[in-house]
Amino acid sequence: MAPPRCSAPSGGFCLCWLLGNKPLTTGAMMNPFKSAVLCVAFVAVGGGKISAETPPTAVSADSVKLPESTNSIGMKFKLIPAGKFIMGEGDQAHEVTLTKPFKMGVHEVTQAQYEQVMGVNPSKFKGADNPVETVSWKDAVEFCRKLSELPAEKEAGNVYRLPTEAEWEYACRAGTTTKYSFGDDESEFGDYAWHDDNADDKTHPVGGKKPNAWGLYDLHGNVFEWCQDRYGDYPSGTVTDPTGAALGSNRVNRGGCWGYTAVNCRSAYRYGYFPSYRHFNFGFRVSLTPSGQ
Repeated sequence: MAPPRCSAPSGGFCLCWLLGNKPLTTGAMMNPFKSAVLCVAFVAVGGGKISAETPPTAVSADSVKLPESTNSIGMKFKLIPAGKFIMGEGDQAHEVTLTKPFKMGVHEVTQAQYEQVMGVNPSKFKGADNPVETVSWKDAVEFCRKLSELPAEKEAGNVYRLPTEAEWEYACRAGTTTKYSFGDDESEFGDYAWHDDNADDKTHPVGGKKPNAWGLYDLHGNVFEWCQDRYGDYPSGTVTDPTGAALGSNRVNRGGCWGYTAVNCRSAYRYGYFPSYRHFNFGFRVSLTPSGQ
């Protein structure tokens, strides 16, 4: 079979061909959103630069090696390519285009990292490698600000922030359109997430379960993750680079936590809480836009 048409630039390779012949889902009924292929051009020159030229909806769950970097305090990031995907589910499903690549934390922010930047550890379930929790949205934003002000990060031009809700779901799905980043079979959920059936009512060190196809850990379960956006109704129709509701006080958090069932940790499931709210199942991960974007 000839590879699908793709506009990969010279020196790059196209995931359409690598992924186009793979099964779309496991144990799921086919729907129109699952009939496209992921088409993201990875350029092999220029320090691992990623670009995307109007890629169709992403659907593959196969592992893809994305460029990884580490910052001055040991936080790891994956460079997530720009692209299109179907955000939400059911009547709320809508097409979203992200026009710029972004870096996403491989792990939830740990207690050791939070304490190194903020000087305190508010967590109930103590453990240096456990995700920090009992942090509000405001605390998470302040962490991003202080991390960005570290001399090594300023020199590197890194400005940290919380991911937008669209970035979070796009990174969580990693090319899938199923309930979870690994498919629809809930019997596999414990392989990827700390949740009510296996967490023993507490958090666990980050990275202890399987990653999704883009090499990101704990997007399902362990702790809720604050996002940048205000919580509100999704827009109708196709949108580009959404940043959430224009009005409202609550902020989005995603991914579920150690005390929730699998169905409440789905890729599309969303919550909203007021920005000063703190609880021992609320944490976060950080993102940033690459320099020059």
